[in-house]
Amino acid sequence: MNTEEIMIHLKSTLLATAIVAVSAPAFAADNPMVGGAAMYPDKTIVENAVNSADHETLVAAVKQAGLVDTLNGEGPFTVFAPTDAAFDMISDESLSQLMMDENKAQLAKILTCHVVATSAMSDAIAGMIADDGGMHPVPTVGGCTLQAKMDGEKITLTDEQGRTATVTIADVKQSNGVIHVIDRVLLPAM
Repeated sequence: MNTEEIMIHLKSTLLATAIVAVSAPAFAADNPMVGGAAMYPDKTIVENAVNSADHETLVAAVKQAGLVDTLNGEGPFTVFAPTDAAFDMISDESLSQLMMDENKAQLAKILTCHVVATSAMSDAIAGMIADDGGMHPVPTVGGCTLQAKMDGEKITLTDEQGRTATVTIADVKQSNGVIHVIDRVLLPAM
């Protein structure tokens, strides 16, 4: 190869590398990574959640409560997905009891209080909050009503016990809805 051929080869190799480098982050920018895993918009909520290292407790709870088929269903759903760190705020004893077969209905109630029967992206939620003067009621599949507010640029949700969770990762698109990662487990009124 002469110098001109080497330069042409180097330019084509650099161009191909640049195209790959630009394409990969563009895909990642479309859907945020969650728990160190790519979240694919063509997979269901459960198919994506099982890959998140930050949602192992949530996935185990969804399985225990018998909600896998529901959350793999057509939807659309908005799921406010508590991280493992959020579940760590619950005592080990309470969480162990909740995961027992005899408490399956209570576990299902808690989990479905994190699910809304529509696909709501964060900009739509923020718009509803603004339209309602700073607070928007969010009725859930589990019969709970969460109160959505803005805290700066972040959406917060307050449960029926007055506990507040913050959306830490918003707008994770799924084939059957959207996930918003939250930092606290939300509970129904007792």
